[in-house]
Amino acid sequence: MSLEPVQLEMIDTVAMVTLSRPESLNALNLKMIQNLQATILTVRNRARAIVLTGAGRAFCAGGDLQEMRKIAEEEGRIEAFFDGPLRLLNECILLIRQTALPFIAAVNGVASGAGCNLALACDLVIAAESARFNQAFIRIGLTPDCGGTFILPRLVGWRRATELLMTGEMLDSRRALEIGMINAVVPDSELMSQALVLAGRLALSPTAAIGRIKELLEASFTNDYSGQLELERKVQIQSGQTSDFKEGVAAFIEKRPPKFMGG
Repeated sequence: MSLEPVQLEMIDTVAMVTLSRPESLNALNLKMIQNLQATILTVRNRARAIVLTGAGRAFCAGGDLQEMRKIAEEEGRIEAFFDGPLRLLNECILLIRQTALPFIAAVNGVASGAGCNLALACDLVIAAESARFNQAFIRIGLTPDCGGTFILPRLVGWRRATELLMTGEMLDSRRALEIGMINAVVPDSELMSQALVLAGRLALSPTAAIGRIKELLEASFTNDYSGQLELERKVQIQSGQTSDFKEGVAAFIEKRPPKFMGG
């Protein structure tokens, strides 16, 4: 299956989703956002892990400013882009966070503005040595979107997030790793192979439990300690009722590798 300008390739149970507008550094326009949403909705019941990457020399340069201006001129109001495409992009971010599968961002080249926050919305982020990250919004007099003000302070701390958001500083991949924005840096030539190895490993794991881990982590941002303990108890009961838990226990007792099915 292939949806332009988003490419989809199934590799066993791993879905490789590629943003594919390389001539514009994969800038997010309405069609790409629509295709991204449709692709995630399509593969979430077929895949057991999802890799998100970009075609060409960039992961994603952020929102398409030319289309933003065109929509504003056609509608006669600047908020037209933010009412339409941005709302849809927010739905994509929530899909990534709420889909009970591991998402891995394989960042090649620049991840700027909304493109940076799209990568950070994924569960794990692997970057090529040439990758770069920045919160570019301030450079055009705009405030952040795609959850940047939510996720960035939780990854790098309040002070560092404030600095990055207010200055739009460009970080190379090593610096992004050093401050906790991403999980790993690999040679450019190994980016996709290593991302697929990790995705394949996660695809063989109990993915239903991974989905519940995502649920618990999201709740931990707003829960108090006792509330989180109680939620952990309830979610663990749900996990304990799965076939994967029964298989995991049986494999442990029988001293063999488990064969998880994701349910």
